[in-house]
Amino acid sequence: MPITELLKKNAIQNGDAVAVVELSPRSGSGKIVLPADYDAAASFPDLSARREMTWKIMDRDADRIANFCVSRGLGRGKHVAVLMRNALEWFPIYFGIMRSGALVVPLNFRNTTEETRKCLELTQPEAIFFGTEYSGQMAAVREEGTSVKTFISTSPDCPDFAVKYFDCVRGASGGPPNVPLSDEDDAAIYFTSGTTGQPKAILHTHASIMSVCVTEQTHHGQRAGDVFLCLAPLFHTGAMMHWLGSLVSCGKAVLLRDGKPKSILNALSEEGVTIAFMLVPWVQDILQEVESGNLSFEDYNLDRWRLMHIGAQPVPPELIARWREFFPEQQYDTNYGLSESMGPGCVHLGVENLRKVGAIGKPGINWQARIVSDDGKDVPRGTIGELTVKGPGVMKLYYRDEQSTAATLRDGWLYTGDMGYEDEEGFIYLVDRKKDVIISGGENIFPIQIEDHIRAMGCVKDVAVIGGYDKRLLEVPVAIVSMKDGAAASESDFAAHCEALPRYKRPRGFIFADVPRNATGKIEKPRLRAMYGGAPANK
Repeated sequence: MPITELLKKNAIQNGDAVAVVELSPRSGSGKIVLPADYDAAASFPDLSARREMTWKIMDRDADRIANFCVSRGLGRGKHVAVLMRNALEWFPIYFGIMRSGALVVPLNFRNTTEETRKCLELTQPEAIFFGTEYSGQMAAVREEGTSVKTFISTSPDCPDFAVKYFDCVRGASGGPPNVPLSDEDDAAIYFTSGTTGQPKAILHTHASIMSVCVTEQTHHGQRAGDVFLCLAPLFHTGAMMHWLGSLVSCGKAVLLRDGKPKSILNALSEEGVTIAFMLVPWVQDILQEVESGNLSFEDYNLDRWRLMHIGAQPVPPELIARWREFFPEQQYDTNYGLSESMGPGCVHLGVENLRKVGAIGKPGINWQARIVSDDGKDVPRGTIGELTVKGPGVMKLYYRDEQSTAATLRDGWLYTGDMGYEDEEGFIYLVDRKKDVIISGGENIFPIQIEDHIRAMGCVKDVAVIGGYDKRLLEVPVAIVSMKDGAAASESDFAAHCEALPRYKRPRGFIFADVPRNATGKIEKPRLRAMYGGAPANK
């Protein structure tokens, strides 16, 4: 079944139920429910309001977007990009593009104009839906020359070269488009997060996206009464695919466009959230505010919050230990995945395995996993190798990149580029990205092991370890440390703490600075290496 059919089912069976709530950074007590007959005049409410969309409206507008695309020659096999922050309109646009037979191409809204241009040049979309913040980028891209011929703006201040989103929705014919779709049809092109270099374009089918519905609901047991809090960006597979648990269960989702601790706790409390997908930085920030006395969990109604799960990067065990002090009864899960596996769930910890926090878990439902050597052979348990996975969500290919496709897809297995090992019970632990391994005097050093050790110091908010230049050893560990607000420690304090590490793993330098993370919470190590990796390490 194509993924678009699930939306149609929800609209028929539970059309008046709320599908999505949008909370902007300025949301107050105002509430706007989009009526069945809303038009352009009603489509741009005060963005400080709380907006709702029902399944019926989402489905109706997806049909209208599909019919609009078909009328513009943007049907089967064409590419249509999306450059927007999280908003209600994301969902009908996403499903509408796919219903037309076109491929949806979500773009990272943090991209620079040049990065956006490169993504468009690679995927060659003929149309793009873009948000208020990106009119300048679109004007620059258009001026430079692009494959995009149709620009659709969701902004009330629509530039003159673009079509107004609500005009195209209101003006399009109603009813489902007459475009037959199959499970094996191409559906979407997602981009990798670019943590090891230039982002690659990943081609997925309807079948691979649909498989995530089974994975997500099996792992987390979403029901119709669940309320899912989504802070992560919908352009990335992590957020969008976790939301598929709400799609298959017909549950409500809450989009929060503000990652501040107080805003998160307000949304959890006021919306009756039961499931929240979090990233490490948000959990760190919330705990820091609570532990410093600036916020108190007791001021919020969090009784319905049954599950908190984290993905996108290895999760420090000490972070979860601190969290569990406040929420000893709350379910917790770690989800591992990558855009090439259609997002999270190919490996997951499972809510029943709290004793194994620190592991990413075992293969998810309908998935297989192996730890292999460079020649593709299984390594013994306890031995570090590359994690490979096989399952229904594996990508079709890297778009227009045969070399990378051949290197990543081998004999049906997806080589993830993540290094890890399997313990005696079959639980998988990650040690680092293959490309992030530091080779110092012939020794392989996995930064995450050093990062976990440093993070145990109570003054540390975040830390990243990269390879610094050394004349003799070529590379040595260097730690970039972000301190908690008001905390203080010297370089000698950190050096003393790291005396417990084997000598070759001890950082040769400590740099006190921000640790940049991308929109999905992953540390931007290429950026850190560009900033600090070429400089000689301190002795």
